[in-house]
Amino acid sequence: MSDTYYEFGTAAERWDRARLFFEAKEYRTAAGILRGLVDEYPRQTAQRLLLARAYYHSAQLNRAETELRALLDHDPVEPYARLMLGRTLERQGRAEEAAPHLRMAAAMAGDPV
Repeated sequence: MSDTYYEFGTAAERWDRARLFFEAKEYRTAAGILRGLVDEYPRQTAQRLLLARAYYHSAQLNRAETELRALLDHDPVEPYARLMLGRTLERQGRAEEAAPHLRMAAAMAGDPV
């Protein structure tokens, strides 16, 4: 994303811009902005989760998986990340590997397993 205005401004301005692109379903552009924010602030859950979602929606499933695993390494009880990891693995045809993540997400949400 070099040579664009997207990566300029404060972190808050870039976060707002990334969310606008995500809401407009411009997932690759949102991911480019979010990648820089996550690199700057790697422990920010919201930014990394939105980056993973942008990767997921733009069919960059390996990247989504990487971000979700990094997030869960930091916060293993983040329920939406757990659910997303399960769905990402399912979408890659890895249902057996996805199952424990989906069960854990359901348990965290209070859904019957």
